[in-house]
Amino acid sequence: MTTATIEAPILPTVPAIARVTLADFLRQLGDMPPDRVRADSMTRATLTDLIAANEHGNGIVCEWIDNTLVEKPVGAYESWLAIIIAGELYAYLKTHDLGMLYGEAAVLRILPDVGRAPDVAFVAWSSLPDGKPRPRQDRVPAVVPDLVIEVLSASNTLAEMARKRDEYFRAGVKRVWEISPESRSANVFTGPTAVTPVPADGTLDGEAVLPGFALALRDLFDRADRR
Repeated sequence: MTTATIEAPILPTVPAIARVTLADFLRQLGDMPPDRVRADSMTRATLTDLIAANEHGNGIVCEWIDNTLVEKPVGAYESWLAIIIAGELYAYLKTHDLGMLYGEAAVLRILPDVGRAPDVAFVAWSSLPDGKPRPRQDRVPAVVPDLVIEVLSASNTLAEMARKRDEYFRAGVKRVWEISPESRSANVFTGPTAVTPVPADGTLDGEAVLPGFALALRDLFDRADRR
C-alpha cells in the first residue's frame, strides 16, 4: 500500500459578526446539507441541549459542532457494516484486552466544544482515566478514541469529512478509517491529509493500535451482502 497526501478542502472561518447568510454557516460546518442542521440550535446549543436532543430524538443522533446540533446520517446498510466491523473488533478484544468500543449512538466530547459520534470508536484502556469506562452518568464523556471508523453515507461531503479528520487528529486520535460502501474500499488516515488507500481486495491492518488485527474488505462486504 502507498501512503499519499490528499488536498483537504479549505474550510472558511467566518467570524460570528460576519455570518450574514445561512450559506456561510453551512460552509463552515463542512458544506453541510441544510436538512441535517437543527435551525433552532444554530450557534447557541449547549452540551445540555445536545444530551436532551439525543435522549428524546426518536433514534436520531446529533453531533455538537460550533454550538450547533447537526444530525448524523446513518443508513441501514451503513449501520449494518458498522456492526459487522464492531463485531470483528469485539472478538479481537476478547482475546486482546486492550480497550473498549463505542458505537454510532455514543457522542464523545473530543475537544472542549466538539462532540462527535463515530460509527465505531476504539479507546485503549491506557487512554481512559483509571483505565476504566466512563460512568453511565457521564452522557457525553470527554474521551478521545485511539481509532475512529467512519462508514461514509451519501450526505457526507468531502469538506465535512475533512473537518472531522482535522478535529480527530487535533484531539489526539491515532488512526481514522473511512469505509466507502460505494467503492467497497477504504482510506486509512494517519493525519488529516496523510492517507493510505485500501482497495476492495485489500485488508485493514490494526498496526500499532490493534496489533495483529486484520479485516479483509472483501470479507466485510461479502458478509454484509450474505454472499
